[in-house]
Amino acid sequence: MTFQDIIARLRLPLQDDKELRRSLQQIMGFYPRNIEHYKIALTHKSSGQRNDKGKPLNNERLEFLGDAMLDAVVGHIVFERFKGKREGFLTNTRSKLVSRDSLGKLAHEMGLDELIQSKGQQQRSHNSYMAGNAFEALVGAIYLDQGYDAVRRFMEKRILKQMVNIDKVAYKEVNFKSKLLEWTQKNRVRMEYRMLKQSKDDKGSPIFGFQVFIEGVEGGKAQGYSKKEAQQLSSKETLERLRREPQFIDSIFAAKSERTKMEEEPTMAAPNIEEISEIPIGAETHAVSEVPVEPVTPEVPAAAELSTEENDEFDLSDITHNPKEMSKEEIIAAAEEAAFADT
Repeated sequence: MTFQDIIARLRLPLQDDKELRRSLQQIMGFYPRNIEHYKIALTHKSSGQRNDKGKPLNNERLEFLGDAMLDAVVGHIVFERFKGKREGFLTNTRSKLVSRDSLGKLAHEMGLDELIQSKGQQQRSHNSYMAGNAFEALVGAIYLDQGYDAVRRFMEKRILKQMVNIDKVAYKEVNFKSKLLEWTQKNRVRMEYRMLKQSKDDKGSPIFGFQVFIEGVEGGKAQGYSKKEAQQLSSKETLERLRREPQFIDSIFAAKSERTKMEEEPTMAAPNIEEISEIPIGAETHAVSEVPVEPVTPEVPAAAELSTEENDEFDLSDITHNPKEMSKEEIIAAAEEAAFADT
């Protein structure tokens, strides 16, 4: 315990917000100095709170700062712990450690979600994003209150040492492509991977560049030393955009709506039956009579050869007197076939 922590503990009984300070000490492992930073970090925008100037008071700005600090601090820790590992491995490990789902679970396990000031207890307890955002805002508050080293001690001693097995997380395979495919199938949207380029680095190793397209909308893009790695990283970036950019999701479903609308539209407008002039039966009869053939009485097939179950008599009128179902050419062809059936 530092000298500042000893002073803060001695002053605790005199503080009006001693319960919040004590709760934060249990979560962080040290007492806050400027409690106002932490109060803001725990204030969700749904609470409707405003500052003295009437402007909204919430943790969104601290969330932005904390997100940047987490990337820097966790990246630093991963860089030093896994010496000799390539950039792709380090990037994936950091991403898994600071993902919104991971932060939300940590916030719940630490009891941080119980301190969030929001509108409605049910909304707070069932919103993992709210908890993850509060965790990021808390990191931002720690940085403003006590600096970079305090953030690193918090992540190393409180999180990675006591709550998260960093080695297990690092070597656990996360299939971002599979998760993205699951999301697209659930929402019935089309997705494809397009290879943007194929080149080689300074050492001659191949490099592949891929980009995700969902309903034709450009998603994440990345490059890797294999097609699989490039597709995994582009899928990861796309998932992050889906989580952070509501307008990205809106554009995808707008494109889907336009596509399905076009697919449902008929390729050709149905003809207006009022504009279709029917051919008089007399004209068709005359056209048939113009065929220079001798009238031949067709042989009536045996009852066993008839296709109807009732053994109805064969009737040529089914062929020659149904102008509404057969065209002129079809009637002529049928008459010729009937006339020369025995020749």
